[in-house]
Amino acid sequence: MTSELIAKLLEPYAGLPIGQTGGTVAEGADWPGICEQLLIYLELIIKWNARINLTAIRTPEEIIRRHFGESLFVGAHLGACGTLLDFGSGAGFPGVPIQLLRPEVQVTLAESHGKKAAFLHEVVRSLNLPTEVWASRVESMPAARRFDGVTLRAVDDMNAAVREAGLRAREQVLIVGTARQSGYPGLAASFRMDEPVPLPESNGGVLWVAHRC
Repeated sequence: MTSELIAKLLEPYAGLPIGQTGGTVAEGADWPGICEQLLIYLELIIKWNARINLTAIRTPEEIIRRHFGESLFVGAHLGACGTLLDFGSGAGFPGVPIQLLRPEVQVTLAESHGKKAAFLHEVVRSLNLPTEVWASRVESMPAARRFDGVTLRAVDDMNAAVREAGLRAREQVLIVGTARQSGYPGLAASFRMDEPVPLPESNGGVLWVAHRC
């Protein structure tokens, strides 16, 4: 695998319009540099995945498309944001690719599983990122700690996590889910939910974006 091949596999995502700027994911960003960083990240995932279960997806190409691409898709739909909480980050999706794409955002990766949190610390160190790793449950954070945005993707007990995310988010919550989900009642009282956006190259996956009313 090379950074050039990663860039090729991510072409469906590189042209996505980002935020409110009118540009695209690859415009205004050091796209070759991001792909070099993603190559290091990929190598770490493959190495650690042989010892702990970071992801059920094993082939590098699918990791790039499903994990890196979908994370960049979330980053493309992230509005103005100073601080971001990646809730139940797991192997760092979508938080780490968002940090690479949006270096101006202070990203916090929350992961309570000890070995996965250790992996995230290694990723942050290897990629020289400013990212914080919160190696505990989000519920154990100080009650007053809040973030401009919160992302969630494949977390345990999604409904409970969404309710907690709503308490932590000042402006927006972004959820990678499925079209079968009719909505998220835990956000209904305080957030306005956009229509779900289909994930590129996905069979039924969508991105839900909620904005605080």
